[in-house]
Amino acid sequence: MSTLTKTEIAAQAAQAHEASAASAKKQANYGKTIGKPQLSEKAEEYYKELKKKFSNMDFILVSSDMKDAAKAKAASYANPNKLVVLIDEEKLERMATDENFRKQYESIIQNAGTKLPQLQKKLGSSASMVKGFGMQINEKGLASFFAVVDKSLAAQKKRIEKKAQEKKESAKKDAKKAAKKAEEEKLEEKLTGKGREEDLVTVTASSMEELLRKINDVIYDSMSDYAQTDEEKMVGQHFDSRW
Repeated sequence: MSTLTKTEIAAQAAQAHEASAASAKKQANYGKTIGKPQLSEKAEEYYKELKKKFSNMDFILVSSDMKDAAKAKAASYANPNKLVVLIDEEKLERMATDENFRKQYESIIQNAGTKLPQLQKKLGSSASMVKGFGMQINEKGLASFFAVVDKSLAAQKKRIEKKAQEKKESAKKDAKKAAKKAEEEKLEEKLTGKGREEDLVTVTASSMEELLRKINDVIYDSMSDYAQTDEEKMVGQHFDSRW
């Protein structure tokens, strides 16, 4: 049995390092991932095209063994600026080779992207209380949606509105004091832990219409100690019949 020389050992170590670096580089090309997904060359090229086609969305590639975990922690991936799309490697592989399957799923993604601005518009000023939106597509080709609502923001909004109403007839000097006090309360809430994870509520739904209702339910519950304005009472009460 031959013994490797130091030169041969060094060469093998260098090859292993290069292989590891190449693997890491390929992994990085996927962008955001959950688990350690591996795509075929064809699927990887298609994934690049998919992300380019829907550049207004935030895609996260999920490995097959992490699909359940990704679903359970969907809220942590919510993006306040873009609709998050959790997509697993198995679907991408099939989308890359099956034209009908690809059209079906791209249509679902596009439809969701079109409806999100409508949902945000219907939320009105309450939209700022939603920390992010996302979607997944299950094995049967059905989309599920999720949103993360910050209850502390909803309650804070009502407190500020109530104080503003109480000071409506006050002099400018008093109004400035009220505004300063509201800011101090806001800072105090941050320092004492308000807005922490327990204030974040994740709602899930099988349609954008259902998601809107559930978001409003959480917001209204958080505002239960305060009277709603006429405008807020109207939020979410009228739905687009085309949904």
